[in-house]
Amino acid sequence: MIKKEKISDKRTALLNATLTLVNNHGFHNTPMSKIAKLAGVAPATIYLYFENKQDLVNKLYLEVKEDFSNCAFEGYSEDLSVKKGFELIWFNIANYKLSQIKETNFLTQCDNSPMIEEEIRVEGLKHLQPLLNLWQRGKNEGIIKPLSYYVLYAFTIYPLSFLLGMQERDIYTLSETEKEETFKAAWDAIRI
Repeated sequence: MIKKEKISDKRTALLNATLTLVNNHGFHNTPMSKIAKLAGVAPATIYLYFENKQDLVNKLYLEVKEDFSNCAFEGYSEDLSVKKGFELIWFNIANYKLSQIKETNFLTQCDNSPMIEEEIRVEGLKHLQPLLNLWQRGKNEGIIKPLSYYVLYAFTIYPLSFLLGMQERDIYTLSETEKEETFKAAWDAIRI
């Protein structure tokens, strides 16, 4: 049992080191040697857990995406109305993005980089299926505009990444009142 905990700790340390280094230096300036050093393990240890750097980054992406999704859909039920369901999901995502800075920055880099393999990106999108299903139900019920999921995401969720960037640079912090107003703007952008 102790060995499994040690193994898990090293794997977690490698994932955390990768997250930190990619956020600070980008994918290409994050060599395996720096990952190992920051994780406090020998470089060869990485290959006990991951095939190569691509495998390490892909697995980190999927784990962060899963954590993001678990937060996004906390308390969500398909029994909720389209608006109430979207409101719950939107606020969960907003709270995640504005509080889980390292993870959010990593996901943003992944969204804007060819480093993540397409099949892994598609697998990561599966974690958002409840939101896509909700939007489809909203389209079917004539509540949400018949736009592609990409457009819906661009107008409702992606602006949170911009606001996070402003918060990170100490230019603007979203108050709770402004968060409510931002949700209303997001809802107004997609509702019929």
